[in-house]
Amino acid sequence: MSAAETVTPRRVLGLALPALGVLAANPLYLLLDTAVVGRLGTAELAALAAGTAVQSTVTVQLTFLSYGTTARAARLFGAGKRGDAVAEGVQATWVAVAVGLLLAAVIWIFAEPVALFLTNNAATAAASATWMHVAAISIPLTLIIMAGNGWLRGVQNTRLPFFLTLCGLVPGAVLLPSLVNRFGLVGSAWANVLGIGITAALFLVAHAREHRRHRGSWAPRWGVIRSQLGMGRDLILRSMSFQISMLAAAAVAGRFGVAALAAHQILLQLWNFLTLVLDSLAIAAQTLTGSALGRGEVSQARRVGELATRYCLMFAGVLALVFAVAGPFIWSIFTRDGAVLGQLSVPWWMLVAMIVLGGVVFALDGALLGAGDVTFLRTLTIASVLGVFFPVTLMAQTFGWGLPGVWAGLTASIVIRLAGVVVRFRSMKWAVTGGAVW
Repeated sequence: MSAAETVTPRRVLGLALPALGVLAANPLYLLLDTAVVGRLGTAELAALAAGTAVQSTVTVQLTFLSYGTTARAARLFGAGKRGDAVAEGVQATWVAVAVGLLLAAVIWIFAEPVALFLTNNAATAAASATWMHVAAISIPLTLIIMAGNGWLRGVQNTRLPFFLTLCGLVPGAVLLPSLVNRFGLVGSAWANVLGIGITAALFLVAHAREHRRHRGSWAPRWGVIRSQLGMGRDLILRSMSFQISMLAAAAVAGRFGVAALAAHQILLQLWNFLTLVLDSLAIAAQTLTGSALGRGEVSQARRVGELATRYCLMFAGVLALVFAVAGPFIWSIFTRDGAVLGQLSVPWWMLVAMIVLGGVVFALDGALLGAGDVTFLRTLTIASVLGVFFPVTLMAQTFGWGLPGVWAGLTASIVIRLAGVVVRFRSMKWAVTGGAVW
């Protein structure tokens, strides 16, 4: 079946919707965790906030284990080398275990000073460190799940990861209230470890069954691991630039007052949710592009990007229309403070514009990631942050442009990324064919 035949709305949604479920699972669990721990008291909630901030920062930087593995496995799968695509997951799992154990050890050793830095309160830091000591167990398990998601997406199976995620998420969520009631804050960490442990174990079982079918070796292959880490370096730098820009935006927004910072938080959380939705469509573009190039079908790979962009833009247009029409209603869900509502009115339209622009950016990002064009994406993202976002945001602070100035900087960075991915995609310099991976 050709790439053009597979890229129908049904095919894209068939890959994207389960991927969205996986992407949304952890944020939804964290919301439940926050609600349950919040009933213990403010000190416990502050301790949880510090612990989850560290945990999230560590794991987010290593998403190359999913996105990088998807790109490599998809190309091999398209070339008819399913066994080699599965083997990519084996090597990514070795990386996950090694890096995960190292990071868990670092957090175990430095949990208390890091927590004290974040909370500036000895009692809260001690509680947060206790939480992190237990939750650190889940770090290598989380990275194993990322690697499993990567190779399964590469072979165009996004339903199984969604099912395996639910198998761990549901028991963890069900036991969370009773564990917190019995053991306090540390019960939250044990519920987290339990849920992630179940999912990681199921991913390993699925991997073992698939790998046994192809009679592949479980031994580490250092050449493959070095290639994966090389791609990982670029993706980590790209991810860091995103996080730095968000931290800088929050810091500048806070200088314009409490109402501006509160409005910024509402806008940011909505944008984070929207990026999950659009990213799920990008995952479909990524795996289908990699598969087409693995078969040596450049024209089909271009077709994948074009159609994925069309579908993603249509979906983004609908989302933007909803947000444009229902703005005041959405605001009322989060706040009724007149000062905060006043701060939302102008940057809200920038958010609406970012949704439409993001429809193209995320789709083409996915296509270029599927092609393994990560060096270009890294450079483009860093350039958009350093060359556009920071200057505009600093001017917003200097000239008193307020929250609209901060979001003008974020919007401008999206515009630069849009121009970059469109020019790059049209150049076809990314379309390297064949089953060999980088």
